[in-house]
This record gives sequence, structure tokens and C-alpha cells, in this order.
Amino acid sequence: MENTRIGWMNRWTHRVLAGCLGLMLLVMPTGLMGAWAPEPDPVPTRWELNFEPGPLRVIRLHARGSGPRDYFYMTYRVTNYSGNDLIFAPSFDLVTQEGAIRRSGRDVPAEVTAEILSMLRNPLLEDQISILGNILQGIENAKDGLVIWPADDLETDSIEVYVAGLSGENKPYVVLDAQTGRNKRVMLRKTLMLKYETPGTLANRGSTPLELAQTQWVMR
Repeated sequence: MENTRIGWMNRWTHRVLAGCLGLMLLVMPTGLMGAWAPEPDPVPTRWELNFEPGPLRVIRLHARGSGPRDYFYMTYRVTNYSGNDLIFAPSFDLVTQEGAIRRSGRDVPAEVTAEILSMLRNPLLEDQISILGNILQGIENAKDGLVIWPADDLETDSIEVYVAGLSGENKPYVVLDAQTGRNKRVMLRKTLMLKYETPGTLANRGSTPLELAQTQWVMR
């Protein structure tokens, strides 16, 4: 009889705890749930490319038909040590501290890209369209690339650059759809984050590069 009562109490306790946990998840702020987002595997389990960022700089240029405009630009080198030839199709997002997001290449005139390429004087340097395609194995097949973003805010205190397409690792994640109010399943990709500290103004900075403060793999 005593064993039966103990077993019933254990089942009741488990049900109460499960109910409390479910209630906590329902009322938990979405931002806090985001803290449970998956992280990259501590040891890579999928293919991965070696990425070496060059300096991130600001430049002011004139495009035909418009006045002067500021741009961020960065060079990089990517090398394939994975053991297999791969397709290289990266994306580069620049995010300011205020949350503004810019995808590289958008609203960047072709003449701006051509002028920066000419200024850098590297015959092997490719723009973000030309660099797409196969990347063969080995250091002798490394690729040098250039990415450019419009610089809409020169007063931000930090900038993050997210580089996707460097790893084959991805993980599913459930998020709340703001439009439908329902949960939806999304796929997060292993992405390299480069964080730059930019206190003060970036105007009139000349060719001085921004300070790279942190490099970290994240799921995004």
C-alpha cells in the first residue's frame, strides 16, 4: 500500500512539474527563449572554409548621377582545406548597433565597385559576383574577395559583419511567427561574426581601418 502511494505521488509530482514548465514556456518572453538558440558544434562536423578578413574601412565616392556617398568595404581571403572541391556562394550582412541591416552589394553602383577594385591594385581580387563558383582545394587555389556596403550611419558605436556560406553546418530552430502568431521551423546556418568597435564618428576617418574586437562562430 505504501509503495502504491509513493508511486502515485511521484506521478503527480512529475505532472505538476511538466505543467509548470509548459506554463513557463508560454509566458516566457520571446527574447529569453532566443537565448536557447542552438550553438555551433564545438568541433566542426561538416565542411568548413578558412576565412581571413582584411581590414574594414570607410570611403566616400561619387557615383554618376548622384552626389558623394559613404561606403564600407572589406577584402578577404578564403581557402579550401576541406578535402573536397566546394561551391563558394557567400553572403555578407553588416549590422549596426541600432539594428540596421545591410546586405553587401545592394545599392552599390557598379562604378563604385570598379573604382575600389582599381584603387586596391590586386589583380587577383574579385568582386562578390565574380567570386561565386567552385573553390578548389589547397592554398594555391585560395580566392581574394571584395565586399561593399552603403554606409548609412557613421555615428554607430559598433558594427557586426555576418559571413554565411563558410560552413555546411546547419540546425533547425523553432521561432514564433510575428504575422501568424504560430511557431514555425527555420534552419540556422553556422555563420562567422566579426565585431568592430566604432566609438565616436566614422566621418573623415580616411583609410584608417575599423578595430576588429571579436571573431566568433554563431548560428544565424
